Amino acid sequence: MTAVVLAGGQGTRIRSLFPDVPKPLIPVAGRPFLDWLTLYLAAAGLRSFVYSTGYKGSQIDDWCRGDAFPGCRRISVQEREALGTGGGLLNCLDEASDWILVANGDGVCMTGIDRLLALRLVPGVDGGLIGVHVPDTSAYGSLDSDDDGKLVRFREKQPGTGYVNSGIYLFRKAALMPLRRQGASSLERDLIPEMLAAGRNLQVVHCAQAPFIDIGTPEAMMRANDFVTTHLAHLAPC
Repeated sequence: MTAVVLAGGQGTRIRSLFPDVPKPLIPVAGRPFLDWLTLYLAAAGLRSFVYSTGYKGSQIDDWCRGDAFPGCRRISVQEREALGTGGGLLNCLDEASDWILVANGDGVCMTGIDRLLALRLVPGVDGGLIGVHVPDTSAYGSLDSDDDGKLVRFREKQPGTGYVNSGIYLFRKAALMPLRRQGASSLERDLIPEMLAAGRNLQVVHCAQAPFIDIGTPEAMMRANDFVTTHLAHLAPC
């Protein structure tokens, strides 16, 4: 299994705070945020990592050459143009194995990953995603699944309780290969709806409220150190 980490965003909302580094390498609790995300995924058993890079991607390439993660394969794949979340994933398929865990490089949701990875053993399943329950989905949009947990669609933003997309996915590589194309695309708006239209079985792993951080805003950056110290610092070697 391969982890593909989407790390190509420009981080426009916080670029003025950290103008010289790509968003995933912003220092949090004394280490690049990408260290903490990789530590979390490695703790779940991942050993092969591919980082889809764009803005200032050469810095992530240099980071991959470091020796902070012995026993792990880490490489980066640079976008020639901005490809979005879907295009960034498709651009990494040649470096991926039969199953692919996909995560955003600027956030981490600390729930459900073991159950998500266990979907590889379920016959007829092509992948899935972690859904987190929130009291109000109006800021996110929500997930619509059937009684068997199969994803039906992404709902538009509307008030009310429900499950929202955590941004952590699992896909069978064979389900992604027919979608390969040139140019930008979105996982939520393009690739996943196309997989559902083709009859692919994508399961929702339903989870209660869970610790989550996304470092994409100045407000979130103010909380990031405390989040890492509370939830992730134990993963770092002494």
